[in-house]
Amino acid sequence: MATCSKNSKADADDEINDPGAAPYGNFINYYSFNPPENRLSLIPPALLRDLGYSDETTLILDVGCNSGELSGAFYKHLVPEEQSDRRKVHLLGFDLDETLVQRAQEINPLPSRITFIPLDITKDTNQLQDYLSQHGCSHFHLCLCLAVTMWVHLNHGDSGLLQLLSRLSSMSQHLLLEAQPWKCYRSAARRLRKLGRSDFDHFKTLKIQGDVADHAREHLERHCGMELIQSFGSTAWDRKLLLFRKT
Repeated sequence: MATCSKNSKADADDEINDPGAAPYGNFINYYSFNPPENRLSLIPPALLRDLGYSDETTLILDVGCNSGELSGAFYKHLVPEEQSDRRKVHLLGFDLDETLVQRAQEINPLPSRITFIPLDITKDTNQLQDYLSQHGCSHFHLCLCLAVTMWVHLNHGDSGLLQLLSRLSSMSQHLLLEAQPWKCYRSAARRLRKLGRSDFDHFKTLKIQGDVADHAREHLERHCGMELIQSFGSTAWDRKLLLFRKT
């Protein structure tokens, strides 16, 4: 997953440093300019307990985990080392970029608790279902979808975005969503053009625009049986962190 900055980088044309060089959001050094703390500072460490997950096996899913730094930091934030039931909490992170997944596997701080796999959720969810079965669960207790929606939206259109939300809600009890605002779409498209690459297939035909987070909320509540239960405010990149619960 990648980002848009608060200031224009019109003169940035270096593919290594420009997020526009990653048309699927698979920016290789993402966490160097958007570190995990930008999100974790908004999330209460007692979140799992507050949601009622204290005495049972708890599964967390990280969608578009990139190179895994946030996955590991998120786990440690919610499940401190001294917590006696740490062994009951497991996190599965996935990304469509196999190079990033390999990096995540190499730096994985808790291989017995955290697993990383390559997966394109727009094509297949069988591995996710297998993971649930291995842990004797029918759903993930908490799903993280952070700065992913725009990339699915740009590459798979309105239907791809709605399908992603529907899939995640169908297998999750709680969903923590961070949707990029529309200004990030324009920035991503501009950066891609500056690199001399073809535009995103669906950018000019998207009907879902404006407040994308609000569109996502409406779809989740109207069509997916979820309800918004808390907003944790906005990140340093001016994106809302919204928590939904299955009704």
